[in-house]
Amino acid sequence: MAELDEKWPENVKGKFYVDEQCIDCDLCRETAPENFTRDEDGGYSFVYKQPTSEEELELCVEALEGCPVEAIGDDGEDG
Repeated sequence: MAELDEKWPENVKGKFYVDEQCIDCDLCRETAPENFTRDEDGGYSFVYKQPTSEEELELCVEALEGCPVEAIGDDGEDG
């Protein structure tokens, strides 16, 4: 389960975030490319845009549920 106090600082404010458990597997970026991106230097994903449509929300939930290390959280700010 993702830990809010371990989220990457690059995550934009909002419900979804990625924490330090991320292993850079690319699943979230493939599932919800409008919302997740990669920190090239650090080798991890983060949320660069919170979902703004029902489709994006569903894809973010799918990414959260599919994350192999449970590094995606949905209890962030405004969540």
